[in-house]
Amino acid sequence: MLKPIVTATTLTLAAQTAFAEPFTFAALGDAPYGDPPEVYGPYQRLIETINARNPQLVIHIGDTKSGSTPCSDEILGQQRDFLNSFTAPTLYTPGDNEWTDCHRKAAGEFDPLERLAHIRSTYFADPTKSFGQTSATVASQAAAGYPENARMELNGVMFITVHVTGSNNNFEIRDKSAVDEFFARDAANLAWLKESFAAAPDAGAVVVAMQADMFEFDWNEFDDYTWLRHSGFQNIGTALREEAAAFGKPVLLIYGDSHVYRSMRPFPDDAPNVLALEVPGEERMHAVEVTVDTATSGVFSTALIRNPAITTN
Repeated sequence: MLKPIVTATTLTLAAQTAFAEPFTFAALGDAPYGDPPEVYGPYQRLIETINARNPQLVIHIGDTKSGSTPCSDEILGQQRDFLNSFTAPTLYTPGDNEWTDCHRKAAGEFDPLERLAHIRSTYFADPTKSFGQTSATVASQAAAGYPENARMELNGVMFITVHVTGSNNNFEIRDKSAVDEFFARDAANLAWLKESFAAAPDAGAVVVAMQADMFEFDWNEFDDYTWLRHSGFQNIGTALREEAAAFGKPVLLIYGDSHVYRSMRPFPDDAPNVLALEVPGEERMHAVEVTVDTATSGVFSTALIRNPAITTN
């Protein structure tokens, strides 16, 4: 039986880890949501607040705009510029609002696959570099056609992005092209996750970042991981559980999609070393600062980075 989501500011787990210097990184997502003239100013304040804290890395888990904001070249370009305004190296994984849901009338009735191709060609024109004013070298899955899947090691911790989105990971019977896209990307994600864990045998911990909330269900009705068998998250959820269990050391999954700052242990029976952190979003345009100390039993501890321009908790 899965345990319910609980709010937490400290993620604790005991494991044997390699010792490295403690450091911090910032995680955010599902922002900025709303009309650009209204939300860009507060979003810039959040970026400035994060930069002032001088993290060694920033991770944006996607949904850089709301589902009702047009998926135009202009809007997407503005969001790319925001990603590059973080001082620290910045990793980004696309959300459903950037492409999957762009067929909706409010989003401009774009072709989702054309928007995805546009993001890949513009955001990831150089798949060997991160975003940010100070870029870092990353490994990516560009050779297979998925430059958005990236990884880098920092102070003994492996950071991995995997392109898994809300709206059921684009596994929707909207048309055959959507289904075909899902199956191809799902297979690529599985290969990337396996390859990335294999590249981290000496890492003290692993951080996996994706956009989708795979756990947004009534858990009282789902036992023994049956939720994984009824969605576009089945294969990636199972693979994450298995790879993390084999890794045996701390694994932090960072995601968004539901916009609530909370944490949980999603696989308490067979992969208790996995802790999941959801970042706030939408009207809660804040971020989370994660302190990593592989010399401690807790390894990961978190604190909310409040946006001074936002009053919503």
